[in-house]
Amino acid sequence: MQNKKEKWQAFLLVFPSILAVAIFVYGFIGWTARVSFTQWKGLLPDYTWAGLSNYINLFTSDGRFAIDIRNTFIFTFLFVVGTLVLGLIMALLLDQGLRGESFFRSLFLFPMAISYIVTGVAWRWLMNSAAGSRMTGLNLLFSKLGMDFMFSNYTNTPIWGIAYIAIPAIWQLSGYCMALYLAGLRAIPDELREAARVDGASEFEIFRYIILPLLRPVTLSAMIILGHMSLKTFDLIIATVGKQYPLDMPSVYMWQATFDAHTYGKGAAISILLLVSVAVLIIPYLFITLRSEVKQ
Repeated sequence: MQNKKEKWQAFLLVFPSILAVAIFVYGFIGWTARVSFTQWKGLLPDYTWAGLSNYINLFTSDGRFAIDIRNTFIFTFLFVVGTLVLGLIMALLLDQGLRGESFFRSLFLFPMAISYIVTGVAWRWLMNSAAGSRMTGLNLLFSKLGMDFMFSNYTNTPIWGIAYIAIPAIWQLSGYCMALYLAGLRAIPDELREAARVDGASEFEIFRYIILPLLRPVTLSAMIILGHMSLKTFDLIIATVGKQYPLDMPSVYMWQATFDAHTYGKGAAISILLLVSVAVLIIPYLFITLRSEVKQ
């Protein structure tokens, strides 16, 4: 009887949170999915059934959405690869037992505490392509050092523009990957490395054949987390380059279609596609993780 009472008390304690999530998360997802199948255009609701026409138009006749997909692939690849590589390098450096490790560890993690808006504004100033009296940031630094190098107007070059957007994202999240890799490195027994050295393995061979394979679970987790973050990036793009057609991303297009153009059906369809793309990354990862925990 006491256990049953405690169960009800626990349920009543978490019930408000369950109700809030059911309404404001899953309820709104369902409502957005419903709107994506309508012809709603304008401020007045229009729930006239449109079927899959919003989705079909995005993939067949919407050139802007094709640009968004291209930019998303470029940004995701550069962001994920750059963050993983930089995070691994920093973790390897910290794993050498450097003096002041705690200071550098905090220093590398600090950018993660900053919002994407602040990061975007700061890097927009740093990567300002203006010359002459308006020169700021890195261009001014290069000029003072006598280097004949300047950031071009990256907003007019779509592919390089996406690469420039990836730079502040890499800077902000590399510390997070560093923490993941450092935890993975500290979990590797020293006996494995010593045994490999006794067998005549070089440090590079130890890194390639022992450390990297053992860090694969960490790499997979980091890739999933970074991948889903890159798909829904919005504030960093707005703060860095604003709303620009060549440097567009699905999240920006969704915002403009919904709140600027008032084409709510199209905006809802883009939102659902973003949700599905994130779910494709997250759900298999969660399934594999839960299954491995059950086996253990």
